[in-house]
Amino acid sequence: MLRRFSIAGFSIAFSLTYLALCIATCAQQPVPPALPNTAPWGYYGSKGPSNWGRLDPAYTACAHGKQQSPIDIRGARTDKALKPIEFHYLSGPVTLFNTGNTIQGIVGPGSYIVANGVRYDLQQFHFHRPSEHLIKGKVSDLEIHLVHKSADGKFAVIAVRVNEGRVNGALAAIWPSLPKAVGATAPIRDPFNPLGLLPTDRAYFTYTGSLSAPPCTEGVQWFLMEEPAELAGDQLSTFAAIYRDNARQVQDPNGRKVESSE
Repeated sequence: MLRRFSIAGFSIAFSLTYLALCIATCAQQPVPPALPNTAPWGYYGSKGPSNWGRLDPAYTACAHGKQQSPIDIRGARTDKALKPIEFHYLSGPVTLFNTGNTIQGIVGPGSYIVANGVRYDLQQFHFHRPSEHLIKGKVSDLEIHLVHKSADGKFAVIAVRVNEGRVNGALAAIWPSLPKAVGATAPIRDPFNPLGLLPTDRAYFTYTGSLSAPPCTEGVQWFLMEEPAELAGDQLSTFAAIYRDNARQVQDPNGRKVESSE
């Protein structure tokens, strides 16, 4: 004997099952942040770095801070007491997000570093062209910032200078998906490990500075890898086609000391 079934009931059941699967799947994916609601800023003209401090009261440090970043690294003193940074990065999906000022890679939870005994959780990574930090006046073709935050809200940034040379395998995994439109996102489903963005030699310069973009928050601990990474010329051109110049000029060191781990 054939049993009758309700199409409507089947649809509802299917919808509920699909919704449950979607919630489970989406929960595993990093969610891109909304575009900021504060005053817009950029790298050119009236919205450029020289005017950041006037665009919003929250950006006051950009104009009046005394520990701003980036800086030109000169006269670094070797400190043998500095310990190697411990990197505990996980492989997983990444969502690329065009913020309107850079391409940001948003990672899932679980990746972190330990620096000077403090754990900092990886929040995101992004790119600047050309490099923001200089080494004795020399600029690099690109700079990667991996932004971390401690449990008490302190920031630590790992910075990697990148020069034109060989193909960068880590970037090759995400470069074809760089979102070109402002506000656009691109999920990278294949597991990606940010560790691939770092050079083999993990020696570093360190100093106390700020976020290098509004709100220019100070008290940020910077760790600039001494050895640069490489990327191919066409990889550099791919990023330059989206952001040809999104780097803040170097700031006055104001007597700050820079230390080297070796």
